[in-house]
Amino acid sequence: MTGPAWLAASLAVLMLLIASASAARLAICPLRSRRTQPDSDGLHLLMGVAMAGMLEPRLSPFPDTAWTAVFAAAAAWFTWQAIRARTRGPGRGWICAHPAPHAVECGAMIYMLLPERPAGRGLGMAMPGMSGPTAANPAIALILAMFMLGYILWTADQIAARSRSAAAERAGRLTVASSGRPAAAAVHAAAAAAVSADSRPAISAPWLAACCKITMSIAMGYMLVGML
Repeated sequence: MTGPAWLAASLAVLMLLIASASAARLAICPLRSRRTQPDSDGLHLLMGVAMAGMLEPRLSPFPDTAWTAVFAAAAAWFTWQAIRARTRGPGRGWICAHPAPHAVECGAMIYMLLPERPAGRGLGMAMPGMSGPTAANPAIALILAMFMLGYILWTADQIAARSRSAAAERAGRLTVASSGRPAAAAVHAAAAAAVSADSRPAISAPWLAACCKITMSIAMGYMLVGML
């Protein structure tokens, strides 16, 4: 499979934007007492920088061996969290609610960092044309790519479910307010809900994190398919 260089460059820019958004969430959310998942945001920060370097080698600040060690440690962390969630229930506080997909993402990153490749050529050098490295085992690359597709669909469904839940909650508040008082109370409740929604910084909105996950999964799937 071959791909245009402009697409790889565009994906690299998107990965850096996602990394920047994740770094902003890590910095802003604790200051504003917002619920967040620092381990998940930290992983997406690292993945964004690493994937940008794979797509455009000039953007890579570290060698592949360093990234492999980083994602191996991250894979161990999220795997442990996934096992712990099955035995003790989901983690609380700053631990992410769904660690298993992140463990698979870390495994995919390690797999892409260790392909069979021509001597003297790195993954990043060949990735813009998608014609250099090949998968050590195409079946594994295909399975990982299919997982990314499923993760995209699951995340999109989570966004839709959250939107439906928020709309139902707002409708319930309006119904309760209007049943106790006339229209003025309903207007007041609607205004309060709007102010509450608008006062939350866009960078900490859950939908933004979900959109970043979808974009990153698309880019990772593209890279995995390009290795077949």
